[in-house]
Amino acid sequence: MKILFQADADLNQAIVTGVLRLEPALDFQSANVADLASLSDLEVLSFAAQEGRVLVSHDQRTMPINFAEFTSTQNSSGVLIVLQSFPVREAIRELVQLWRESEAEDWTNRIAYLPL
Repeated sequence: MKILFQADADLNQAIVTGVLRLEPALDFQSANVADLASLSDLEVLSFAAQEGRVLVSHDQRTMPINFAEFTSTQNSSGVLIVLQSFPVREAIRELVQLWRESEAEDWTNRIAYLPL
């Protein structure tokens, strides 16, 4: 099954927009559409897991800690942390490449950083 992406509230919206322009078949839900702005990291992780979506975030400070806590008791669809210093254009290309080359199952309970 193809990866479904979920942006969290701190992800640069230009990444979501750019990914969808480059690959319109890709399913990448924005934080606004999912109404995630007021949720805690654990709630966002739970939402993404329930929806079967890999969470994409810039939050390298608290998300990895909360991911470890979350996955100690339940399964996650995965998390990708896009480093703030990583150029938006490169992040877009890497996310599309990941979508093309991997399956959703490859990301279960996995956290990774872009650039890989």
